[in-house]
Amino acid sequence: MGDPKNSHFDYDVSMFFWKLIVNIFFREIRPRGAFNIPSDGPVIFVGAPHANQMLDPLLLSIHVYKETGRHVQFLAAAKSLQRTFVGAFSRLMESIPVVRAADNAKAGIGTVYLSETDSCLVFGIDTKFTEEFAPRMQIQLGKVVKYAAAEVIEVVSDTELRVRQEFKVANDSGNDTSTTLLRDKVAALRSAGNEGGLEFKTVPYINQQEMYRYVYDRLRHGGSLGIFPEGGSHDRTDLLPLKAGVSVMALGAMANDSACRIKIVPVGLSYFHPHKFRSRAVVEFGSVMDVPMELVEMYKQGGSQKREAVSKFLDLIYDALKTVTVRAPDYDTLMLVQAVRRLYKTPAQHLTLGQVVQLNRRLLNGYTHFKDEPRIQKLRTDVLKYNRSLRDLGIRDHQVPRVQKATWKILGLLLYRIGLLVFWTVFAMPGTILNGPVFILASIISKRKAKADLAASTVKITGRDVLATWKGLIALGVAPLLYLFYAFLVALLAIRVDASFKWRTLAPLSVFVALPFTSFAALKFGEAGMDVLKSLGPLITALIPGQQRSLDKLRTTREKTSNELMEVIQELAPRLYDDFDPMRTMPSASTPPSAGTSSLWRRKTNVGAVDAQGLGLVHPMTWLDERLFGWSEYTTGGLQEDEVRPDDEDGDAGDYEVVVSRYDELVKGNDGGLRTNLYTKLR
Repeated sequence: MGDPKNSHFDYDVSMFFWKLIVNIFFREIRPRGAFNIPSDGPVIFVGAPHANQMLDPLLLSIHVYKETGRHVQFLAAAKSLQRTFVGAFSRLMESIPVVRAADNAKAGIGTVYLSETDSCLVFGIDTKFTEEFAPRMQIQLGKVVKYAAAEVIEVVSDTELRVRQEFKVANDSGNDTSTTLLRDKVAALRSAGNEGGLEFKTVPYINQQEMYRYVYDRLRHGGSLGIFPEGGSHDRTDLLPLKAGVSVMALGAMANDSACRIKIVPVGLSYFHPHKFRSRAVVEFGSVMDVPMELVEMYKQGGSQKREAVSKFLDLIYDALKTVTVRAPDYDTLMLVQAVRRLYKTPAQHLTLGQVVQLNRRLLNGYTHFKDEPRIQKLRTDVLKYNRSLRDLGIRDHQVPRVQKATWKILGLLLYRIGLLVFWTVFAMPGTILNGPVFILASIISKRKAKADLAASTVKITGRDVLATWKGLIALGVAPLLYLFYAFLVALLAIRVDASFKWRTLAPLSVFVALPFTSFAALKFGEAGMDVLKSLGPLITALIPGQQRSLDKLRTTREKTSNELMEVIQELAPRLYDDFDPMRTMPSASTPPSAGTSSLWRRKTNVGAVDAQGLGLVHPMTWLDERLFGWSEYTTGGLQEDEVRPDDEDGDAGDYEVVVSRYDELVKGNDGGLRTNLYTKLR
């Protein structure tokens, strides 16, 4: 029995459906390293970071299915599968339910504190340990001590129990003991006159043997599984500590069947504003990992050898995930690295969306390695100061080099784009109004759900990881009902005007069928209008009296900071990367251009990829901007980057468009001065 590719009709239909939904939600999705996906044999896809509750497994499954036809079965929380809509869709995707102990945690009676002499001895005040605990269960403390937890090995009495090891608290770098923290919190309570202790929860022990037996059977028959080893979804900038389940699955399956040879594929998911509609994503498949046979032999020994094997293999998986994920210690560092990436340009190439993610990863690694050097500290200060100036002037980084002195051309371009904005708004308005109830409900309910999940979570920061999930689910549930309501209104109208039976039937049916297409058209028109709207800022700024001096200063600051970044990176990067080329920021893309033909909605860029907004939306803007107003500095070499750029809050989108490398034209044959300075002017 091989891996089923076309035998599950429900799965195939659901893949088609989810592909439509995902392509509507995201403006752009780029796979990277898809050639690493094994076409047969047992494989476990290990995804991280788990930044989007529902969309993460969908993106991974869709691209594996597209490349190989394989059906990826994901391990999903049994609690999630109990929800009406999520459970129905998860069953269509052949998900494997996993009962999580944390989902069954209950508030304990009384309060607890640690022994002053034994960090593994827990005392209770008004507790009932003998009724609430048994060996192998866990005791979890509250938020004030960062949800520290420990496994119970002995219940001595109603007010005394012993844990296996010191309490540990999960943080961004792993599990740390928190004995001192616990004692300090209890001491603070008692100094304030509170003679109690810390609140706690009882976490049951869950026997997962049945689930593991099913997983072993699927792998033995050549199946493909997917898992996010961080556990639940989160919105942190770094990976959470990995759960041991994925390691147990791989080692256990091979220990049970010597003929089973499991492959591990690390998968990194990088989102640009994951909670926002029409954002961008990159799905990166890393190099295939084999399970070391020496660890399998250690696993077979059981006891401490088994635990050591599981731990070592988990470390190998974590190292593999680091090669396909962008991991920042905090949000400020991530924003700094993205700002540096926008400032650092070379004349040798423009970056694909996947290369943007890889460059972010390299810059983050470099910053982490050299951040204590004085030059890096100064550059950090300069970049942050430049970002503040951008916010003060209300423009984005990619717009700075193009802001010109106030002339009739600037005024003409502003008026032209305002007219264009009105044009797209008129076309987008009907669909926007008709779908208004969906947008409003999705926004309100998703925020409420995020707030509820945040309150129940020990790892979320703002709960943004569930926003996109709930927006999608609400839209899927409400939109068909809304369209039925509109069809019902049309039917009532047809009856009221005494239309014939034919029109009483056809009119509501036609409305119900046409509304999804109307909504999609409004989406595309509105998207084009938003692009135009975001391009008006620098034009208005350039026309404001007295702002020209600030703009000139900002442009000078940008060029100076870019030059300093270039010098520092060219000096330090070779210490970390053997393949660093001063004239080519990133290695060439390893995947071929996407197939397809140009159309009204999609156009073919100069590198041969059909992945940009179509001639019917963006190209007229660029063509007229260049020919009528001479806005672009380089207009003779064919279509360049879009004048009206798709842009997110931080201006990232200017780097996403795939455009032709101008290395031969702009670098070769020019003198050395051009080689070192042109990158600050190249658009």
